[in-house]
Amino acid sequence: MRIVTLGCAKNDVDSEEIAGVLKGAGYMVDGQQHADVTVINTCGFLESAKHESIEAIKRAVAEKGSGKVVVAGCLAQRLGEELVRLAPGADAYVGVGQMGRFNEIVGGLKSTQQPLLDVKPPHHRWAEVPSRARTGRPWSAYLKVSEGCDHRCTFCTIPSFRGSHQSKPLERVIEEAKFLASTGAKELNLIAQDVTQYGYDLYKEFTLPKLLKSLNECDGVEWIRLLYFYPNRLTDEVIEAMATLDKVLPYVDIPLQHVHPDTLRRMKRPWDGERYLKLFEKLRQAMPEAAIRTTFIVGFPGETEQEFQALLDFVREARLDRVGAFTFSREAGTPAHDMAAQVPFLTKRERYDRLMRMQAGISLAKNKAWEGRSLTVLVDECKDGWISGRSFRDAPEIDGWVYASGEATPGAFVEVCVTDGREHDLYGEIVPA
Repeated sequence: MRIVTLGCAKNDVDSEEIAGVLKGAGYMVDGQQHADVTVINTCGFLESAKHESIEAIKRAVAEKGSGKVVVAGCLAQRLGEELVRLAPGADAYVGVGQMGRFNEIVGGLKSTQQPLLDVKPPHHRWAEVPSRARTGRPWSAYLKVSEGCDHRCTFCTIPSFRGSHQSKPLERVIEEAKFLASTGAKELNLIAQDVTQYGYDLYKEFTLPKLLKSLNECDGVEWIRLLYFYPNRLTDEVIEAMATLDKVLPYVDIPLQHVHPDTLRRMKRPWDGERYLKLFEKLRQAMPEAAIRTTFIVGFPGETEQEFQALLDFVREARLDRVGAFTFSREAGTPAHDMAAQVPFLTKRERYDRLMRMQAGISLAKNKAWEGRSLTVLVDECKDGWISGRSFRDAPEIDGWVYASGEATPGAFVEVCVTDGREHDLYGEIVPA
């Protein structure tokens, strides 16, 4: 049996849970291409991800022979019967939130020749904690604390297939953190569509500070990173917890999407650039070394040159450590798909290029400021007298690297004296212990 995972880190967690449930039922999950059963864990966030998932399904169906193909996850949930038509030939199409019953799903394929379509509205069935089969580097793990989203941004498809926000019970998160630590995880990356909303559906209060205090006491865990914040829920209580708990990293990934009030109003997003700047000031006062990352959408319907210029001005003033950007993608079923004044493709690309060129200089200056200073680095790889790893500023897979000369063991923490800051990465030397 093999599992093919597409999309984000949340899907990585889902696939680990699926693998663990199947292993517990006696299946061998070995990743062989010509496996008896292939599970395609799809992504349905953007049109480009949709096409990638459909192509992966078609390849698996073409190669399956007498085996079975199970299509799972976001795109199955988003498209339902349409996906059966677009990518026919799979034996099951299963929506999100059903990781805990994959042994039942796969076992049922033996007794029927009819494709299974199970894409009822999401109700997340959290898999049993010890069943999760870890993949990737053992010293770093993602820990999903909730699913779904209650926000209704006009460009976003996530609530339509991930459902409303559902928190994982606090005691279950703590149990999973302890389990991950027992498997060697030193870094926990807490993930949710909106980590700041954690606990409200269960406890009628925003429970993130309480969760962080409990996780901070987890033996074996040394770094706790949070992904992703919603701007108007990043409260003083959350900031205080981040600033005072020694294992919680001063790393803030807070997707803003835009800053001009008119653009944000069309997006159904909160606040404006002025309030965002005040929030960043508050973060930096509490955590002077805080690494702040955001993402923006350029070319949203109706975005004028004046609105885009406001975004450039904001980026110049905010001086963020990391900025990612997307050109607006029209997604079927979202209000933004049918909005007037769609921005031409070439205009979107030109604005994207201008934004990223501006940020390149800021990123370079931010990294240059670390020259001559030391950083604690979690080592991910070692080769030929060099290590590559990540500091508190670098989330897995999305940020930069720290490269340093010297010897170390993967999974260890080392001190690195930075000698060269470049646009994306830092270079330096390991400081002898």
